Amino acid sequence: MTNEPSPPGRSGRRPRLTRRGRLVLVAGAVAVTAAAVLVPLLTAEPEKRHSPPPPLQQKLVIPEGWRATQVYAEVDKALEAPPGTTGKTAATAKLKLPADARGNPEGYLFPATYPYDTTSTPAGLLSFMVNTSAQRFGSRRIADGIARNRLTLHQAVNIASIVQAEADTAEDMGKVARVIHNRLAQGMPLQMDSTINYALGRSTVDTTTADTRLRSPYNTYENQGLPPSPIDNPGEEAMHAAVSPPPGDWLYFVTVEPGDTRFTSSYEEHQLHVAEFNAARAKARATGD
Repeated sequence: MTNEPSPPGRSGRRPRLTRRGRLVLVAGAVAVTAAAVLVPLLTAEPEKRHSPPPPLQQKLVIPEGWRATQVYAEVDKALEAPPGTTGKTAATAKLKLPADARGNPEGYLFPATYPYDTTSTPAGLLSFMVNTSAQRFGSRRIADGIARNRLTLHQAVNIASIVQAEADTAEDMGKVARVIHNRLAQGMPLQMDSTINYALGRSTVDTTTADTRLRSPYNTYENQGLPPSPIDNPGEEAMHAAVSPPPGDWLYFVTVEPGDTRFTSSYEEHQLHVAEFNAARAKARATGD
């Protein structure tokens, strides 16, 4: 109903309908209304019936410190691709890497949790990881640290990858980074076991004298400066440590036992710590730990 008056008839009186007239009009209105509702339903139903459900998303977890080879294998597994598929893709994919990375994505496959589904591809996931690293490593805090230390982004990622591999705890990351900076500043070889492990494709805390003579550009006992590329894919915490290490004169460190890393500027003191480490390792091997 409305509040407006109905127009009058010829006699000035409102037109009236018989009961039959009302029924006809009401029935017609219902029929029209029903038809108006039914038409869009009939039109929309076939489209709804044939629309496929969206692909089910799953999660791919890339931990901090994984090497590119580990990431490739995990992507192959997640996408149910033949082993080696993602590694081959990485060699040809046009990833947005720094020029001095020379097409090698090691260090730039940012550790995080990535969604994927049946439409995902190795190239798409690798691009997602590289683009995420560009975003995270491009923060003002990291950019300022890179400039302050007169590094390139690639050098900073390289240092962060060693920090990620060498630090026993998150609290040790800054000190490990300071040792690297101090050694580079003094022209000392880095002498990092993690770079030798990378060259040999292994992960161990035991490095032999023969290992330190390995002929490889990743042997930082024999070669000065940073290795040719990062040795893993570091997280933000390692990157922050690499570009903003705490002050200190440390040149040596060794993790005697888990949770007990000794830092020093004295070679003689370092040798004592190494002796403790060797004794602890010998005991562990004897007991099978």
